[in-house]
Amino acid sequence: MKNIISYVKERGQYRLSEKPFNEVDSLVLCQLVYLNYGPFVPGLDRESEPVSIQSIYENPDRDRILDDYWYRENNKELFAAVTASKRFGGLKVNYYVNIINEQEQTQFSAMTYVLEDQSVYIAYRGTDATIVGWKEDLNLAFSKPLPSHHLAVEYMEHVADFAEGNFYTGGHSKGGNLAVYAAMNCKQQVRDRLIKIFNNDGPGFRPEIRELGKYHEIADRIAKFIPRSSLVGTILEDQDDYTLVESRGVGMLQHNTYSWKVEEDHFIRAKNMTEGKMVRDAALNEWILSLTEEETHAFVDTLYDVVSASEASNVFEFGADWKNCLQNVFEAAKEIDDTTRKMISGIIRTLFEITGERAAAELKEKRRELKEEIKAVRKGKGGKHSKAKPLNNTTDS
Repeated sequence: MKNIISYVKERGQYRLSEKPFNEVDSLVLCQLVYLNYGPFVPGLDRESEPVSIQSIYENPDRDRILDDYWYRENNKELFAAVTASKRFGGLKVNYYVNIINEQEQTQFSAMTYVLEDQSVYIAYRGTDATIVGWKEDLNLAFSKPLPSHHLAVEYMEHVADFAEGNFYTGGHSKGGNLAVYAAMNCKQQVRDRLIKIFNNDGPGFRPEIRELGKYHEIADRIAKFIPRSSLVGTILEDQDDYTLVESRGVGMLQHNTYSWKVEEDHFIRAKNMTEGKMVRDAALNEWILSLTEEETHAFVDTLYDVVSASEASNVFEFGADWKNCLQNVFEAAKEIDDTTRKMISGIIRTLFEITGERAAAELKEKRRELKEEIKAVRKGKGGKHSKAKPLNNTTDS
């Protein structure tokens, strides 16, 4: 099944002037912003000149761009494909910012792309695959604005001052949340220049946060995509505010953008979530909104402590040994009050989608592949059970 890497390899022959900018292009840029551009791209300086993606690839130290992030091999393949393509190879990048403040528990990073038609794409980096990063996503949705939110607004306004014309913005995970927040809280003259805001599986906002900003002014320009079994993207989000997409991943592993299924110039749409997940999401959001700010923080901390009891440091470790991890999680949840435990149990079930539905889907896919194999054999087109022709089965004319 195709993903953003195969998309770049196959559709990269078309320049943006030949095929308009689309949702998959946006996700490619949002994934690329996870790389380490510190040694190569200028910072937030009015006098700085953008550098091309091609020039970074030709730099003898280019592998430094792959430092300190998950999906190293996928990132390496994507970066190479982007560089080799007509569509992305000539892109220029500028204004790279990466702020880490341990005292304020803040990690903020963003970069700006200059597209072929000279329009600009402001991309905000999301969180990583760690359990701590997942907690950060929850805090973005549950809490009052955090330092990262204010930095996102400041960054957008600075870039808008430097750049001319209209622009896009977006991000994945936390980055999607930051892009929407910046768009609804930036200066009016900046907001008026926004073409579209892409939120790729980022959490939503409490109603009071939306009301403080100009969310109603940008709502029709937001394109939000979440995979079918998402947890992060459905937090504090209305059921009709997003587009469901298919993923090869299971549970929280669907958060990985490389697992999203792509067809031509768009993501493959998912028909619907399971009814059980929809009920759990609605119940969770309703319960969250009933809590005070102190109670919300207590819930996030408790959930984090419970999930951390799995002794997994990231979602890959959890997925690889989910039986033992879940046993540790539910053991840790025994001392929690009934209501909180019920909500946490629902999140865990959603998070890793430990249901028969996924197994049934995989079995159905295997049956389909077997039918195709049998069909190919019957048509004489090969297959591992087809009969070989005798070597001496020839005639002379």
